[in-house]
Amino acid sequence: MIIRYLLILVIFLVCTSCLPQRPFNEEEWRRQVAHTKREMLYAEHFKDGKYFNPWMPMEERGILTILRWKFEKKQNYTQEEMTFLPGFIPHLKTRIKSMPDGDFIAWIGHGTFLMRINGEYWLTDPIFNQRALLPKRKTPPGITAEEIKELGGRLTVIVSHNHYDHLDIDSISSLPEDTRIFVPLDLKDFVGSMNKTNVVEMDWWQTIDCGNGINLIALPAQHWSRRIGQGFNETLWLSYMIVTPSFTIYYGADSGYFIGYKEFGKKFPHIDFALLPTTAYQPRWFMHYAHMDINEVLQAFDDLNARYFIPTQWGTFHLGDEPPGFPIMELRRQIQSRRLDKSRFIIMDIGEVIPIVKKIR
Repeated sequence: MIIRYLLILVIFLVCTSCLPQRPFNEEEWRRQVAHTKREMLYAEHFKDGKYFNPWMPMEERGILTILRWKFEKKQNYTQEEMTFLPGFIPHLKTRIKSMPDGDFIAWIGHGTFLMRINGEYWLTDPIFNQRALLPKRKTPPGITAEEIKELGGRLTVIVSHNHYDHLDIDSISSLPEDTRIFVPLDLKDFVGSMNKTNVVEMDWWQTIDCGNGINLIALPAQHWSRRIGQGFNETLWLSYMIVTPSFTIYYGADSGYFIGYKEFGKKFPHIDFALLPTTAYQPRWFMHYAHMDINEVLQAFDDLNARYFIPTQWGTFHLGDEPPGFPIMELRRQIQSRRLDKSRFIIMDIGEVIPIVKKIR
């Protein structure tokens, strides 16, 4: 019986891999997004043990859909597109220690950013491992957990969701035990088991006064959750707004394009830095719900009305059909063809430090 099922599966994969790519109507997709209702961003989003996006629920995909994606014919890319990766600036710890004062954002790789805010260190979705479960790093992390320990001072971590490239057990475990960690609902016990004693769960639209003039707001994202031992959508997913008296940072984590960006732009009219994901958006028929392509991420940036856009999640892991560095090549083409203000796009190298110049409001 098992052999029979395996034979059927092999025949299915061979047949579907020869089929043309599944058609996807971008205009129809954008119409669906435009007709969602903003009030649904505030609606109940948990039912029967699962979380969901009430403005546009996601269909649960079966294994055959995933296998079809993996085995279907892929788009061709040039050699330059296949090999392009971000630069790497070494000795980040040493450079930070030579900067005893001032706030900054440093890119560690993928969705991991190290920020100094009012003298304290903040870390987003830390992953220092060589693999995100299966995908292997194409570029090294800009700093290690041990080096972060050597920086001293208070450390706060924000975790957006439970996917392996955003929540890495070894990376969290290697951080100091007293690290303050904010996580989505139903992840507290799991993260607490990683030798962490100060874990706080957050729900959409919840605000926490983190002290030192910093407020953290958990916001919706259009995504989903699953990992081994945690079923489909059994834990929540978040994006975050970090608000200080002199600047605001939005960390978009993983998300498809949705009406939330317009709402965030209205509720937080002074966003300085928008850290938005640019990864895993091909093929569109499979990725459009949970990942933005470059056109959509530019729309999200416009909706947020932020001063600067910092692309995240490119150049580290090969997650979609497109090569890991390709999104930035496409972004640069769009900036040029649309004649956008280049000074508003901060495309960082790994290990690069961007000082935050405080504004008087």
